[in-house]
Amino acid sequence: MAVIDPKRLRERMVREQIEARGVRDPAVLEAMRQVPRHLFVEPGLAAKAYMDSPLPIGEGQTISQPYIVALMTELLQVTPDMKILEIGTGSGYQAAVLAQMGATVYTVERIKPLFFAARKRFMDMRLFNIKPKLDDGTVGWPEEAPFDGILVTAGGPKVPQPLVDQLADPGRLVIPVGGSRREQTLILVEKRDGRVTETGKGGVVFVDLVGAHGWQA
Repeated sequence: MAVIDPKRLRERMVREQIEARGVRDPAVLEAMRQVPRHLFVEPGLAAKAYMDSPLPIGEGQTISQPYIVALMTELLQVTPDMKILEIGTGSGYQAAVLAQMGATVYTVERIKPLFFAARKRFMDMRLFNIKPKLDDGTVGWPEEAPFDGILVTAGGPKVPQPLVDQLADPGRLVIPVGGSRREQTLILVEKRDGRVTETGKGGVVFVDLVGAHGWQA
């Protein structure tokens, strides 16, 4: 079944799934209205792209539900001049939302089929402010550090220290942390004046953050 009037579906998604749950940043809401989410899922799932749920994207990975994408983006407090690192490109949807807001996005994906598919989407959509890389995301992207914001789209048992080290001061890092997919908390890490603080922002369910440096729970 084809997607009917994606613009209308996006408006409804923002109104009922995102604004209704407390996301208020106008720039986040506008980006979610503009980015064509149905282009970031398999064609057979396009009709479900604007539903309030994650969807499979292959390789055992998922595209997060729209509300979670909006919430994590709002927690970063994105401005157009920001330099953001994303760990876990997946389908590329989260990176596209950040790019729509004017940020320069450095995004890392370790799974080759997902990386190449996302990179093609970025090229086709002329999202030239997204810089994709095929690599182990648990080590970040040290050559491009520091980053004003870091967003991690997979969960692990703790906050990887390399990511904290690559965070600018001031800077914000958003990451799901927990011992299993059913016991994860969305954590906001803030670095300011040399101090690092962590604040829980509610329970979430993400796939595991896996890398050569042992961050998988």
